[in-house]
Amino acid sequence: MVQIKTPEQIAKMREAGLVVAAIHAATREAAVPGATTKDLDEVARKVIADHGAKSNFLGYGGFPATICTSVNEVVVHGIPDGKTVLKDGDIISIDAGAIVDGWHGDAAYTAFVGTGHAPELVELSRVTEESMWAGIAAMKLGGRLVDISKAIESYIKRQPRPPVGDHSLGKYGIVEDYGGHGIGTEMHMDPHLLNYVSRKRGKGPKLVPGFCLAIEPMVSLGTPRTEVLADDWTVITTDGTWSSHWEHSVALTEEGPLVLTAVDGGKAKLAELGVVAAPDPLG
Repeated sequence: MVQIKTPEQIAKMREAGLVVAAIHAATREAAVPGATTKDLDEVARKVIADHGAKSNFLGYGGFPATICTSVNEVVVHGIPDGKTVLKDGDIISIDAGAIVDGWHGDAAYTAFVGTGHAPELVELSRVTEESMWAGIAAMKLGGRLVDISKAIESYIKRQPRPPVGDHSLGKYGIVEDYGGHGIGTEMHMDPHLLNYVSRKRGKGPKLVPGFCLAIEPMVSLGTPRTEVLADDWTVITTDGTWSSHWEHSVALTEEGPLVLTAVDGGKAKLAELGVVAAPDPLG
């Protein structure tokens, strides 16, 4: 069953979303050559504490950290530690969340460590991020869940294939084993959101006011297939190609979508796509 939120509950989720945005800003600044992924986790912990929020990652299913730090071929759920040192040329996807008064926020981004990144890596992140925004723009009243999946997949498939290089097999892989999800009083709720269209799943539920989703495409420079390492968390591509992960939590209101984890509520980017973002309930 999909949890439908009231405007007052969406306002609380907006508070949690802004904490996540603050985590993103702080970890992005800290993701430099020589830093460990544990360093980034400590930065995130401080931001959460400074805002009087709680972590929704720490302890979730036994997860031992505040954020997920997924470097290079790691797709998602990388565990921060003191041994993984960021190097010039790495890419890292940082997934973060927060709870305010029982309401959750969840978002991810891909950052470039240092300089000298191959063009296909820059384009990989751009394609993944833009596919996320295509999905957000498709979150419209009266639509169906599948419309979001279709928008994400269609955007990725319209892009020119990346050149074959050190990190690329000359194609994009839309990761199939992981996707977006409902969010609210829990971090992961119904419905599950595929980043591609599946006839078996049908059209999915109707999009109505109060519908909240974490929209999160994950794309590799090769296979869509993944495997989980022995720690039971870290997910990597089976062919070793590098990947990107972008995510925002979004609420659908009577006045359109509100990107809960974007500082401006998604106003600027959605305007580029011809969509008017809902007013920010926090002003």
